[in-house]
Amino acid sequence: MTDQNPFDAIMAMSQDWARAMNPALVSFTPKGFEALWPTMPKDMMETVLGKTFNPEGLDAKTRLMLTLGALTMLGAQAEAQIRVTVRHLLEAGATKQEIAEAIGLMGVFGGLPAMTKAMELAGEVMEAETPAEDEE
Repeated sequence: MTDQNPFDAIMAMSQDWARAMNPALVSFTPKGFEALWPTMPKDMMETVLGKTFNPEGLDAKTRLMLTLGALTMLGAQAEAQIRVTVRHLLEAGATKQEIAEAIGLMGVFGGLPAMTKAMELAGEVMEAETPAEDEE
């Protein structure tokens, strides 16, 4: 019997298998997939997620805020999804303050570590998506 954690053993075996199949997978990162997912234009989001098919329902921005809240509660399990959702929220017209408040509220339900991680991820996206004031 070994003292190695079974999960670590499975991960090591999987990584060895991936290296044998495709050496390029050694440097694979899921962050690369995010760049392949384009940000939907605001009008398209409103059509698909908003009031087009349900005029009495929620608009796209509100639906995305609810999505961000749920993803925040998942914590580090949903890093890519949080970044993509924040990108779409900015496109839908959400302010940085609104995004921060939505994430902050989830700290009560999902815990401070989940909230802190989501704030960190949202901050990265907002920094990358909005031009610096010095550059204008």
